[in-house]
Amino acid sequence: MRFGHIAGDRMLDLVNTVAWRLGGSARTETLRTFGDVVDWCVESDLISENEAVTLNDLAAQDDAGAERERRQVIEARERAYAVLLEDDPEAAADLAGMYRAAIAVADLVHTGGRWQWRDREADLRLPRDRIVRGLVALTQRDDLDRLHQCEDARCGWVYLDTSPRRNRRWCDTKDCGDRNRARAYYARQKAKGVSDPPC
Repeated sequence: MRFGHIAGDRMLDLVNTVAWRLGGSARTETLRTFGDVVDWCVESDLISENEAVTLNDLAAQDDAGAERERRQVIEARERAYAVLLEDDPEAAADLAGMYRAAIAVADLVHTGGRWQWRDREADLRLPRDRIVRGLVALTQRDDLDRLHQCEDARCGWVYLDTSPRRNRRWCDTKDCGDRNRARAYYARQKAKGVSDPPC
């Protein structure tokens, strides 16, 4: 898979499509093209492979439209981050407006034993509309008291802490966890006057 899926909710995984969110100049956008958005949606089971083919064909015919949609997906993602991590009422109002637009182009239908939104058109806005509906559903989860942000100073990835003791500190113990533990170890060694290990 191209993208990280560690958050416990695919919409939180979307929030994590920014590398080093808190890292200033190191911050890196991973949804750099409309194709990246489509790929993320396929990996996250938000669109089907057949829909992806259709969307990529449409994007090839309308570069400007595809780029507008990519930017709107990022805008929705950042509004969700501001709602969830900063309790921003303006961002919530913006996300609600996006949601109203997203449900205006879909029907609520009963299929597969449950009710779900069915989009009327498979056009370039399809990923954005499904993402926005998913982001609003995320804000209404009952377990958002488990929402946590990686304690690495630059990472910024978020996740639902489902550990029994609710003491998960890192987005990925093998990445941010190992790096920060090593940093803390060498800081302790330096404080004791132990020289750095040879490179």
